Formats: sequence, C-alpha cells, structure tokens
Amino acid sequence: MAGPNALDDALITPGDWPEDFRAGFACLVGRPNAGKSTLTNALVGQKVAITSGRPQTTRHTIRGVVHRPDGQLVLVDTPGLHRPRTLLGQRLNDLVRETLSEVDVIVFCMPADEKVGPGDKFIARELTQQRTPVIAVATKADKVGREALVAHLLEIDKLGDWAEIVPVSAVKDEQVDVLTDLLIERMPVGPPLYPSGELTDEPENVMIAELVREAALEGVRDELPHSLAVLVDEITERPQEEDDPRPPMLDVRVNLYVERSSQKAIIIGKGGARLREVGTQARRGIEALLGSRIFLDLHVTVAKDWQRDPKLLQRLGF
Repeated sequence: MAGPNALDDALITPGDWPEDFRAGFACLVGRPNAGKSTLTNALVGQKVAITSGRPQTTRHTIRGVVHRPDGQLVLVDTPGLHRPRTLLGQRLNDLVRETLSEVDVIVFCMPADEKVGPGDKFIARELTQQRTPVIAVATKADKVGREALVAHLLEIDKLGDWAEIVPVSAVKDEQVDVLTDLLIERMPVGPPLYPSGELTDEPENVMIAELVREAALEGVRDELPHSLAVLVDEITERPQEEDDPRPPMLDVRVNLYVERSSQKAIIIGKGGARLREVGTQARRGIEALLGSRIFLDLHVTVAKDWQRDPKLLQRLGF
C-alpha cells in the first residue's frame, strides 16, 4: 500500500534499521468532526491534514508519516463515515471502506465532549465487519472532567470488542505518545516504507487545494463545507534576473467551486473582502509548503449540484 514516493527497495541496505523494526499503515476513522485531522497532525508533529470546526472537511486520504527509532507509522486520514445523501457522499464512504481493508490497524475516533450517538454506532457496526484490529480513541479528552471522561470510555466499551481504548488530547499532547506506542506495536516487522524526514506523500497540488479550502471554510456558515471544492489549475514560475538571490516567484491559480450563487457571495464577501482574507491566510501556508514566494490567484465558480454530477466529480478529483 506504500505511496508513489515510498522508499524504493534499492535504497535499503541491511543494517539500516533494527532487526525488530516495525512499519505499516494505520487508518483514522470516525464521524465528521471527530478530531481525526487534528490527531493526525499531533502524531506526525507537523500539519499534514487540514482542520476545521466544520464537519466533513477532509476530502482526500492524507498520509502522515511518524518516524521513530523502533518503527515507522504511516497514518491515513479519511473523510468521516456517514449516511450518504449524495453521489459524493457515497464515493467518500467507498473510499473509507477500501482503505480499511488495506491497513494494519484502525483508529476509531470519538470526541469525549459529545455523547456517543447514532453516527458512532453506525461506524461501530461497519467496523465489526472488518478483520483489522481496532483501537478506540476518545479524542478531545481535555474538554471534559474526569467523571465525564470515564463515563464516555464506558460508553465506547459497550460499542464493540476493541483491541484498546485510549483517551487522548491532541491539542494538549496528552497520551499521544501512548497511542503511538500501541500503534507501532501492531505494525508488522519490516523495513521503513518512507525515507527519513518525509512526512507525507500527498502531491503538492492536493496540499495547496486543501490549504485554500481550509482558509475558505474558516468562520463561514454551516451550509458551505459540503458544497465547496477546490482545484489547482496551474503553477507557473515567473522569470527573474540570474543574480536575484531570492527564491523564484510562483503564480498559483486556484478555482473554488460552489453550488449556488449565494454561496459564491459568501466566499467573495462584500467588495471581495472575504476572498482577500482567504487568499492572505492560504498564501502563508502555501509559501511555507513550497518554500517560495507566491502570487495566489483565486477564482470562485458556480457549478450547480456538482456533488451529484458524475462528470463534475471526476473533474474535481472525486
């Protein structure tokens, strides 16, 4: 299951890692907004997945790589499993199920500050059909008191036969190392899958689109997350003088797709103010990602009912 940038066998020589070195894949699942992306970033130690207070912000599987002397853990962050209402929803669920069948361990995330609900029970039933071991994680454990956390852990226990149950606070870095230990223990013995220092194998275009999408979702109403898709059209390098010591300036053209004119107005804002804020926030993340100065050119396009249109979904990468 290693990605296209995984460590080539030819690069590995005996003795590069301990005999008991472990390496493999773990998949994070949970209903939308269960804290999966935040936990992925905490485990990796750097931002590789977008986070948002809005449900269903993750659209692609983001692989984050955890490097340790005794093992390597490749994390797959998926869209939240949910009861689909659109063709897009069905495709996202299919993506999750396909991933579950290919990993070494599943991490089932349930937020401690919310009661176990129908969405959690729906996912628990799905997971009982998997042969892969499941570690249940009570995310956002810092948001509740001890008694409430204990009660939540007991509710999780009733949902299924889990390999482990672990409370974690990704924001405060509490029990993250404990969870990492448990995950590494369940990886198969073998060589590392990715070169040292590589944190993700996502293409730059996907990461850029996700950074723009995260900025566009910041502080908007509930209706927008499900209706927003982002596509990087092109990245071109501007010519510059040979003796210019600065990194080259890149022109990055990005299209934001929404389903209705009212949603377009939300993103653009009065006099374009909102879109400028989105551009400013996203540009900082993209420049850090690419290591270059960029000019970010954002365009908002209405693509009516794109979530139900197979041709549009394919064009947008779903």
